[in-house]
Amino acid sequence: MWRRAGISSKSWLRRLSTAQRRHAEDEGDWLYSSEWWGTDSEGHIVLRATSGKGNGVVSVIAYPSSRPSIVHWSGMERWLQHRYKKIHPNYEHGERLRILGYQWRVLRFNDDTRQSAVKVMAAYLESKPASIYFMQQPHCLAVPYLKSMVSAGLATIASCNYDIIYALQGKKTMHILCIGHGGGSLPLFLASKIQGAIVHIVEIDPLVISASIRAMGFPAFSVMNQSGDRAFAKPDAIDEVIWKGIHERIHLYEADAEKFISNNTNTYDMIFIDAYDGDDVFPHKLWDPDAPFLKALPHRLHPKHGTVVVNLHSDSDLLNHDGSVPSVFEQILPTGKYVPKVCQAYKDVLVGTRNSCAGKQGSGLAFTVAAPWVCNTSLVVCRGFGIADECISRDLVVHTLISKSLELEQVMDLPFSCMEYIKRGFILVD
Repeated sequence: MWRRAGISSKSWLRRLSTAQRRHAEDEGDWLYSSEWWGTDSEGHIVLRATSGKGNGVVSVIAYPSSRPSIVHWSGMERWLQHRYKKIHPNYEHGERLRILGYQWRVLRFNDDTRQSAVKVMAAYLESKPASIYFMQQPHCLAVPYLKSMVSAGLATIASCNYDIIYALQGKKTMHILCIGHGGGSLPLFLASKIQGAIVHIVEIDPLVISASIRAMGFPAFSVMNQSGDRAFAKPDAIDEVIWKGIHERIHLYEADAEKFISNNTNTYDMIFIDAYDGDDVFPHKLWDPDAPFLKALPHRLHPKHGTVVVNLHSDSDLLNHDGSVPSVFEQILPTGKYVPKVCQAYKDVLVGTRNSCAGKQGSGLAFTVAAPWVCNTSLVVCRGFGIADECISRDLVVHTLISKSLELEQVMDLPFSCMEYIKRGFILVD
């Protein structure tokens, strides 16, 4: 989830008006945040229910989208038609998928916290106009902190002597774990952009899973049952057309992250953690060095290049309105209060402590970057950062990451600049 930065409305409008959109195709650019951020007057509720897992009232709000305009819908319809012919060679000549429209859909907890924002396309078969199919747009990351996590995380593992180009091209398997699901935009983006990615998702709340599928266009075939098998024996025929096999590389588990990490034997190349609940809390058990989660996490991470990326609230809002410290600080992580402690805990557990001049290839490191426009910090911890026989300084690490990010932007055809999300507020964790 994310929190809006504490800046005045005039300052926010000034920044918004002067921001430059680097890629016209980036529908999730902050320039369009007035659409995907949404206001109560513009949106309407498409799903609302009460969670049994601590997330309070879970709702999905739909907001109008201006992009892509109707003149561009025919291109997507032709793509869908081509896919339909390829998968169903004996289809009836007149069968067509038509675009109904596009919307932004926002997952909210307790009518306040915006947990996730996704772009959704609605389509229907001409022969079955009453049947509506939702497809979340996998290329679209609307929230700045997600772009920060992706940019910093992928540039880091590429700097760890890991051949990410082969993974992007589907020539090698890349195992990714996402803890915390929300609307599913992060795992869907990774699975669609990295052809070799096998993405596991852990989400404790079945209502969040249901909301992402029913109202936010996440592929239903991804859902796993308690036995570890697919909940559905085979994908829906339209899912085959829409998802082009992406859904077969995503595995969505309803499980507690602590138990999942402790009980399985998988080794992951990358782990993304974004696990705030309905009270805007990052659970203590996910950052306590003595708790089972962090004790087991090192065993789930690849020993040579494993990279963990954690979304954290920054420290700008660490106090209550009256200036007092929240009274529950020993059991939970109030917004931004213990970011330094979380960073140190993850670094110590995953890569240990070392001198800045390691003089040894394969030295791990940790750093944080600040997401623009919102009060979020991305913590990145990696094993095996590929700098040998040199002092690991801030400038050297940043230079290495930027070099890799520029390469990734081209190969992945990203709609945003990774560099913007790597340089901002970069701090090495000692």
